[in-house]
Amino acid sequence: MMEGLHSTADFRPCAIIPSHNHWQGTAAVIAACRAQNLPVFLIDDGSVEPARSALASLGAGDLGGGDFYRCAQNLGKGGAVLQGFQLAMAAGFTHALQIDADGQHDVAALPSLLGQASRHPEALVTGVPIYDASIPKGRAIGRWITHVWVWIETLSFAIRDSMCGFRVYPLEAVARLFADGEQIGQRMDFDTEIMVRLFWRGCAVIDVPVAVTYPPDNISNFDLWRDNWRISVMHTRLFFTMLYWLPQILLRRTGTGEGAGKESHWAWIGERGTAWGLRFCLTCYLLLGRRACQAVLLPVVLYFYLTGRAQREASRQFLTRAFRFKGWSREPGFRDGYRHFLTFASRGLDTFIGWAGAMPADLIQPGDVNALPAAQADPRGALVIVAHLGNADISRAMLDAKTRERLLVLVHTRHAENYNKVLKEVQPAAALNTFQVSALGPDTAIALKERVERGQWVVIAGDRVPVNSEGRTIDLPFLGQMAPFSAGPYILASLLECPVYLLFCLREGEHYRLSFEKFAERIDLPRHERAARLSEYAGKFTERLQDYALRDPFQWYNFFDFWAPARGQARE
Repeated sequence: MMEGLHSTADFRPCAIIPSHNHWQGTAAVIAACRAQNLPVFLIDDGSVEPARSALASLGAGDLGGGDFYRCAQNLGKGGAVLQGFQLAMAAGFTHALQIDADGQHDVAALPSLLGQASRHPEALVTGVPIYDASIPKGRAIGRWITHVWVWIETLSFAIRDSMCGFRVYPLEAVARLFADGEQIGQRMDFDTEIMVRLFWRGCAVIDVPVAVTYPPDNISNFDLWRDNWRISVMHTRLFFTMLYWLPQILLRRTGTGEGAGKESHWAWIGERGTAWGLRFCLTCYLLLGRRACQAVLLPVVLYFYLTGRAQREASRQFLTRAFRFKGWSREPGFRDGYRHFLTFASRGLDTFIGWAGAMPADLIQPGDVNALPAAQADPRGALVIVAHLGNADISRAMLDAKTRERLLVLVHTRHAENYNKVLKEVQPAAALNTFQVSALGPDTAIALKERVERGQWVVIAGDRVPVNSEGRTIDLPFLGQMAPFSAGPYILASLLECPVYLLFCLREGEHYRLSFEKFAERIDLPRHERAARLSEYAGKFTERLQDYALRDPFQWYNFFDFWAPARGQARE
């Protein structure tokens, strides 16, 4: 039996190879597809001799249950692929691999493409080209222009490359697209347009890196003037279509509300955005400066604000309580929520800028930092409690190297995988002193105790309830309503037997204001007073958190229902 991917009842893939006058590398492409047990539909898109006869000969060979079809005239790449779609759907296949006939795509990526499609059958799995020096400079520039237009048309950076002709289509989604009368360009505008329109309808896009080489003797079917004109017309069409159908497009992509039916715990609210998008923002800053980068962020943040129903509602809930507590008579509106999201995006941008070493030295101004010099001079370790308020990360980035090396940050990397990944790429030191933890068990406590004895400062967030059900929470008043707070920082502090500090860092105009307060010389939890002491310490932190949060409510970054009871949590 042939090795490779085998079809199942729910995943029956085939391959579609369109060709117009390409034949020299086509046999190898067919062989690679057959090695993955893929039936092949070879489409001759009106080729002339000698390609016509060569393709006919290949079509008479082993296609594994596929077929050979010759178009009477040249329909264009898109027209040929559409013909392949019709043949594949008529034969009962669920997915179609599209691959160019000229052999420029690395077929070694086939198992990865097909594996992703098998695991995510509703997604469009696409190759993202990794080019060598053989790519024509004009082609590279043209692709970049199309990338920018696609980001605008989709209000997203999810599509990294829309022009790669190496992808796996879910045929059910394609069939729905055409059943609704969608008109797709049938030449070199096809690959981009069908991907954008599928994405609008909620079809996820999954990337697979693919090496791409332009052979020296390769025959290009790209017509410099006609195809560039077609692509320009396509982008114009997509842009105005996006504006016209924007509410429906957003509705299809939000469904019944992001997070609906899922756990309300903060750890299970999916991270939004992509690592590539974060890199793009950083590149904009390095090329254009902070203000220009913030302008670029405006439509991006607007997209996330419109589509992030769970986060948008959490923002509204918090701002409503904060406004009332401050005595403001008005209710937060659309502009307030959007501003809240924008400050969050600016916070992430500032952190990247800080780690890149591009921030001015006086960015952070001292607030209440009387305890900091003594703590820096103390050889003992410490526990530092922070919150998702303001920008504690920027203070870490701007600290002197000796103090920064003492910090050991407890992180839950599932919640911010892309953020941490890109931050580490920008500055490897940003992730050197982190400690991955989802539960504060005995093993974790022992490991942290050893670090503190070596003089390190363990940094823990005090405004997030524990991830696992073994953690304990304490209900405390926060902005006029009871909310669950973690007892973990104070239990840990008692085990570490070290001084405890609070760190806050809020933006004020063009600068950040750093506060570093002594919280306790040591936390003791006698067994007979344990519950009362925990409530006392947590309450003290909550009061300080509320005070700082009210200084600028728009710098609060817990985008989940903060007052919801922690599901499955034990209570003190």
